[in-house]
Amino acid sequence: MPHWLYEAELWVAVSFAAFLILVFRFGAHRSLLGLLDQRGAKVRAELDEAKRLKQEAERLLAEYKQKAREAEDEAKAIIAQANTEAQQIAAEAKTRLEDFVVRRTKMAETKIAQAEQQAMADVRAAAADAAVKAAEAIVSETAKGPDGASLLDTAIKDVKARLG
Repeated sequence: MPHWLYEAELWVAVSFAAFLILVFRFGAHRSLLGLLDQRGAKVRAELDEAKRLKQEAERLLAEYKQKAREAEDEAKAIIAQANTEAQQIAAEAKTRLEDFVVRRTKMAETKIAQAEQQAMADVRAAAADAAVKAAEAIVSETAKGPDGASLLDTAIKDVKARLG
């Protein structure tokens, strides 16, 4: 018997070939190919789902970025409007303050003018009273007797008529 028949590698190769023949004979290769096809289809479906989810995530990201830009623009508009309103309020307050100062100044000037008029009237009245008393004293000293009394009464009535 030849020597190569005793080699273990030969018998392993023959056993492997017999195993493959039996596997193909009973159709196990179809089952293996079916399992591989199923696994491939499952992987393909998972990849398609991953692509769909990625596209949806990108769409949502773009949508949220757009909303963020819109919110930022709206915030800028609100700030600009608030600044404008603040400037208007400041201008109105300045105008009101100026009007208030003008009114107060006019009131003070009016009160001063009234006080001046009152003081002038008081001075005139005091001067008139002093003049009457002085005239009365002079006339009473110079005109004594019945003629002096009648002259004095006439002068007093004349001064009162002129002042009154």
